[in-house]
Amino acid sequence: MLASYFFGDPGDLPPILIAHGLYGSARNWNVIAKRLSGTRRVISVDMRNHGESPWADSHDYADLAGDLADVVAAHGGLADVIGHSMGGKAAMALALARPEQVRRLVVADIAPAAYGHTQVQFIHAMRGLDLSTLDTRRDADEALKAEVPEDGVRAFLLQSLDIKARRWRLNLDVLEAFMPKIIGWPAPEGAFEGPTLFLSGGASDYVTPDHRPVIRAQFPNARFAKIPGAGHWLHADKPREFEAALDVFLNAPD
Repeated sequence: MLASYFFGDPGDLPPILIAHGLYGSARNWNVIAKRLSGTRRVISVDMRNHGESPWADSHDYADLAGDLADVVAAHGGLADVIGHSMGGKAAMALALARPEQVRRLVVADIAPAAYGHTQVQFIHAMRGLDLSTLDTRRDADEALKAEVPEDGVRAFLLQSLDIKARRWRLNLDVLEAFMPKIIGWPAPEGAFEGPTLFLSGGASDYVTPDHRPVIRAQFPNARFAKIPGAGHWLHADKPREFEAALDVFLNAPD
């Protein structure tokens, strides 16, 4: 079972399940999870090979969807599911494979499509750090700066560094081996008929009008919205606007 973190108390509606993206963790979503939990139980998870969840020898979307299905089954059998990037693809795969487990689906800044931009360069950068020489997070930040000059990306990656244990909370070897599957898409069959929101960053190019036909084919009740000024990490760039969009969509009458 994935490492799971709980916010709020059960209510009349099913829980909200949050699946983070590549190199992330449930802790990236703590503030949003707490704010969404006023009237709902919220469950955020560390995906396999991330955070405190078990490490595994495989990492494809059938695996990730199965992990999420186990969490939903353990907590009532039905959930509203929010997934960002890699977590968004896992959430889509869950909804297509187990539509009876998903009431409403939010896909944050990703499409059911293969992408050409690998993220393996960050694995090489993380693996290249000599953790035995680093005593503080500031040391790690300085050491990583040459390979990852963007302050925000570097801060995001360093959230997965356990500086005291001198280890990454990421299974870098398996994530590198499965990178083609992570940035790809297995094109599962079926359709999810439930309400679905594709919520994108206005400054991101991850979801384009060209993606809409394939989205509509498998998510016929999809709606589309953009958050102006937000990039791919829209929940971090514009958290209040992101939360407002979720609140409207997840709590709208059936």
